[in-house]
Amino acid sequence: MATIMKKPLIFGILIAFAGTAIYLGTRDMPPNSCDEVNIASLSDPENTILLAPSSGGCVVIETYPGKAPNHVARFKELVRDGFYTDVVFHRVIEGFMAQTGDPTGTGTGGSGQNIDAEFNDISHERGVVSTARSEEPNSADSQFFIMLEAAPHLDGMYTAWGRVISGMENIDAIQKGPKEQNGIVPEDLRDKIVSMRVAADVKPAD
Repeated sequence: MATIMKKPLIFGILIAFAGTAIYLGTRDMPPNSCDEVNIASLSDPENTILLAPSSGGCVVIETYPGKAPNHVARFKELVRDGFYTDVVFHRVIEGFMAQTGDPTGTGTGGSGQNIDAEFNDISHERGVVSTARSEEPNSADSQFFIMLEAAPHLDGMYTAWGRVISGMENIDAIQKGPKEQNGIVPEDLRDKIVSMRVAADVKPAD
């Protein structure tokens, strides 16, 4: 369990952050909209990840192996292993970030393999994908978060490794958690990852 620091940690228990609980109702599982992505139009399919959330649509993530090579390699490995299928967005804070990647849904789980920090000059702006960790800098694992708005106080504290280049509106649509629960989304309202694939592995549509 992470401890609380002066700045909010993106793992374990966060300090209270302004947010609003939004009830979106029970959703039918959408088709995998990432099947419609034109893979040939992507500049680097091997370093592009396609995430289909249960909120609908497809989220295209450009990764930055030049900035965080070990993180990109590990996340692609987990993606190819099918690790993220059906993993929930357990903490989503309005105006801050959407966090996922914990197969237990508790905020304390992972794959069991840590990644040493690769702090870099990528600013935590809207759409940036970064890695959750505990108080220990080298404790990053499978959890990651996508910025809903800029949070420059996270710069240099968490390893950013990608950016949403298409489909950010689908991340905006993910169920938010109540501010009094530090963004922890009620279990019966949680969105999840329907699929997550490396674009190079997706066969072009006929």
